[in-house]
Amino acid sequence: MTEPSTAEAAEAAVTPAARGGGGRRSLAVGLLLGVIGASVLLLAAGKTWMHGTAAFAGGSVRVSASGSEVTALPGALALVGLAALVAVFAVRGAGRVIVAGLLALSGAGAVAAALLALSDTSALDAAASTATAVAHSSVSSSSTTAWPLVAAVGGALLLAAGIIALVRGRAWPGMSNRYDRAGAEPRPRKQRAAVVDPDRPEDLWKALDRGEDPTEAGDAV
Repeated sequence: MTEPSTAEAAEAAVTPAARGGGGRRSLAVGLLLGVIGASVLLLAAGKTWMHGTAAFAGGSVRVSASGSEVTALPGALALVGLAALVAVFAVRGAGRVIVAGLLALSGAGAVAAALLALSDTSALDAAASTATAVAHSSVSSSSTTAWPLVAAVGGALLLAAGIIALVRGRAWPGMSNRYDRAGAEPRPRKQRAAVVDPDRPEDLWKALDRGEDPTEAGDAV
């Protein structure tokens, strides 16, 4: 027999408790990043992302557009990310890998959508058409606020949570384990049939109360 290598011996020396501690730490970090990232995305979606100026009646009118008006993707992907974050704990094995990948994709998509919105003035043009009551009106100048970048940061946090779930998710506990153990009903213990003495009337009455046939019990004796 060959002796185990140093690396194998070191791996075997790691106790299950230590592995569980590392899993709990990565679980806490991934959960925190995911919740913060999704919350930042939802917050940023309701804030003003752009300001612009449109010509109107010899002058100009200022218009603005919120994040949800510029692009609905960051807010929608934040909800998808939250759902995936919860689902990570409800599934195991390959299912957990798939859900973790969905979480990471939600974050990456939110980052891309927030950065692409920096050069998209279609929402401002729509706001200008509404403000001036002139169809196909457009803004002559525009500026962006810091909220698109804040949304990109939120998406990056969601992406980081997905990557952590992909790399360390196999060591995370699942809800199914806990509930299976807690909800498992104990097996009913086999009860030995009471011995009925046909010569004792009280035994016959007790057997009848239990729904037994005392004649069969008497035959068995």
